[in-house]
Amino acid sequence: MADWTPQTEGLTELLHCLEQSQSSDNQVQAAVRTRIDLFNANIPDYNNYLAYVLVTPIDGVQSQYRSVAGYLLQTNIRLKLQTWPPSVVEYVRSVVFRGLADHAQDIRRTASSVVAWLTIELGLDKWPDALPELIKLLDSPSVPVQEAAFNTIAKICEDMPRQLEQAQYNGQRPLDYLIPKLIASFDSDNVKIRILSLQAISPFIVDQSMLKTDGTRPPTMSTNIDAFLQALFKRASDPSPDVRRLVCSSMVQLLSSWPERLLPDLGPVVDYMLHCCKETDPDLAREACEFWLAFAEDANISDALKPYLDRIAPVLLDGMVYDEDELLMLDEPDEDNAAVPDRPEDIKPRFVQGRQHAQQHDPASAEASGSAPPANGTSNQDADEDEEEEEDDEEEDEDTSWTLRKCSAAALDVLANHFGDELLTLLLPHLKTKLWSDDWLQRESGILALGAIADGCINGIEAHLPVLVPYLLQMLQDAKPLVRSIACWTLGRYSSWTIPTPEQPGHKATYLLPAVEGLLRMVLDNNKRVQQAGCSAFATLVEEAGPELNDFLDPILRNLVIAFGKYQTKNLFILYDAIGTLSDAVGTALNNKAYIDIIMPPLISKWQSLLDDDPAIIPLLECMSSVVIAIGDGFGPYAQPVFERCVRICSSSLTEFATFQNEPAHNDEPDRTFLVVALDLLSGLTQGLGSSISPLVANVQPPLLTVLSACLKHPDAPVRQSAYALLGDSAISCFPLLVPVLPAIMPDLVEQIELEPHHDVVSVCNNASWAAGEIALKHGAQMEQFAPALLERLIPLMVSPKVPRSLTENSAVTIGRVGLVCPAVVAPHLAYFIQPWCTALADIKDNEEKDSAFRGICMVIQANPNGLSNHFQFFLNAVARWQKPSPELFEMFRSILNGFKSVSGDTWPAIMEQFNPAIRQRLAERYQV
Repeated sequence: MADWTPQTEGLTELLHCLEQSQSSDNQVQAAVRTRIDLFNANIPDYNNYLAYVLVTPIDGVQSQYRSVAGYLLQTNIRLKLQTWPPSVVEYVRSVVFRGLADHAQDIRRTASSVVAWLTIELGLDKWPDALPELIKLLDSPSVPVQEAAFNTIAKICEDMPRQLEQAQYNGQRPLDYLIPKLIASFDSDNVKIRILSLQAISPFIVDQSMLKTDGTRPPTMSTNIDAFLQALFKRASDPSPDVRRLVCSSMVQLLSSWPERLLPDLGPVVDYMLHCCKETDPDLAREACEFWLAFAEDANISDALKPYLDRIAPVLLDGMVYDEDELLMLDEPDEDNAAVPDRPEDIKPRFVQGRQHAQQHDPASAEASGSAPPANGTSNQDADEDEEEEEDDEEEDEDTSWTLRKCSAAALDVLANHFGDELLTLLLPHLKTKLWSDDWLQRESGILALGAIADGCINGIEAHLPVLVPYLLQMLQDAKPLVRSIACWTLGRYSSWTIPTPEQPGHKATYLLPAVEGLLRMVLDNNKRVQQAGCSAFATLVEEAGPELNDFLDPILRNLVIAFGKYQTKNLFILYDAIGTLSDAVGTALNNKAYIDIIMPPLISKWQSLLDDDPAIIPLLECMSSVVIAIGDGFGPYAQPVFERCVRICSSSLTEFATFQNEPAHNDEPDRTFLVVALDLLSGLTQGLGSSISPLVANVQPPLLTVLSACLKHPDAPVRQSAYALLGDSAISCFPLLVPVLPAIMPDLVEQIELEPHHDVVSVCNNASWAAGEIALKHGAQMEQFAPALLERLIPLMVSPKVPRSLTENSAVTIGRVGLVCPAVVAPHLAYFIQPWCTALADIKDNEEKDSAFRGICMVIQANPNGLSNHFQFFLNAVARWQKPSPELFEMFRSILNGFKSVSGDTWPAIMEQFNPAIRQRLAERYQV
């Protein structure tokens, strides 16, 4: 097929389309895209035409149009190669190498990408000639061809290092030649080839996926590591900053994969990295700074930095100063721009996870347990850690590029967490100089550093906070908005220190209230960046202070309401978050008519001004969900229109999704975020209004339960997650309305409880399990019809070591609740699950859910005491961790413990000896055992 030739008519039409594709007329571009899509769909050898145009100089055709053909070809390789006829694959393979020798640089560059992607997508086994041919071109007498070959190999190495490591041709490994060739090319006179050689070898330094099963490294770098290090160190003084940047990058990779080769000669490496951190080239300085971050994050080697901390710390501090380019990239950092509308591109989309039910842990209970028996089959680490919220970044809303400033701050943060007060001692003199500098840029960087060390150095810096916190409050009045902004963030990092303890009667007036007042002033600042920082820091303070703010809700709410009239769209979203956080923190204290009259009018005004499909309604729905839970029955006057609109949004979203499923080719997939947040607000209404929600549920159109049933079967996990949260809340507040649909709902609920759920559906499984427990409590003995199928899912999940802790805990509660209403169904399984069950709930905070679960398990034990016999010490440990069991549960515990003591006879002292004296004393005093 290599002798294929294009038809003149088809080639002419394609060339015309390629030329027209560069038109600035949107209608012309749209017509061209339609025409090219037709070519793509209806001409079997269309990709031959693209390859031909790319590699063939044609009179009168500019190289830029040939490059467009190459880009189209590359896209088809990535997306549609598997559908190509073999003859087309053969032709394209046979001609694309010609593009690497083209006289035009843009054609060589495009052809390089095409060859690389064709190699990657076909695989080395289906195109065995590609790599040997490229290796030959590395020694081409033509420098441009050499550069193109190196560029192509660098792309291939980046995307398929493992396949290259395993590749063999006629018993020879191409990497056995290629890696030494790349290392030798570090000394090339051509700076492009030096750069490309370093880039090509990089994936083989650090790719952990290439480790053998026994943990040893593959032979490629093991064989060549000495030559690589020698050649790399020679490039440390390369005149090109791009080469030196790659040297620094390689050092960081070596630190991760070959630390033993760097640590013996760490001094010169530290010297070099410190020198590069001070380079004027920002990319080079940032890459060098990555070295400290990588070092500090590896606990196995970080102590080796200790002798150099006194030199590293001031360099990191200097790296946190804004440079001129960063200041230019910030939009009007010195302006009073509160009245300037936001640009649409500045408003980021919101990603909503949905509600998840989780248990609260009691550290005091865990500490009191002392030497508790180990938990077989369970873990104290929640495998669902990826769902935890990360700390707010003070620069989250700035340019998203990773800068020297951000890297320096991150490295200082990690170093502070490792070295703590040892680092603080070295840092303080430099930090004080910056904090009290007359140069606002130095001052701003010092405040950033002070925030960065807040976690790691808190023990040592606490003695300085009586001076530093007032200093931060003073900086909230600085003339520079960037200083005010970073002062907000740093004050938020130390907000927990401002919360008074019983031993600090004057602390609230001296620190907490000034912090609240200062941050509220920033909430109303005339600079949008400061508004955002003030709002975020205030939310952090509110989370820490909680009920301490109850007496000050009136002025707090009035200030937040003023912000409604001042904020543009982007910061309005952050204001919603702050109000939601405040509602969560103060809870029912917000259920005061005076407070409701302050906060609800602006929220309802915004609510009424937005259409159902306006993205701006999403954060408002999230905010109102928290507000309604806090206000509770005080939300009654606003409930009906909010409830009905949420049901309407859910119904419309389901209709749009059904339309999309029926004709996906002609419809865009709807944004399910609207559905998720509407379900979450319905959950909030159901929680907040309690049984008062029943008339709304009974009378709304379309029927809520019809909408909910559809959401419980929705293919998107976040929708099902929120739907099962609403199901559980509905079981609590309006169970009689659920009873008729339970036979249809429960089989779907059981199906959601998976033994080893994928991480995407863990929260769905979690909420479904919790909802089942709430249904069991309300359904009583009638739960027996659903209990066997439910236990078939819950018990294996309960004993699995692979299940996230949050899911294990909720499953344990539900098993206990099923046992409370159907003890005879659960009792035969007691011996199988009681040990991990007790361990899962041992250090959960005392609450009604835990109480009902333990009452249920006590009834199961009474029905099958033999099931507890071999695991009694785990039950004893769990009982001992209770702080204040309800009177009913207390009597159950006392009866069971004394019964087992009686049966145990002389062996009872030996059983008790497994626990520490504090536990034994607690059990004896409380339960007379």
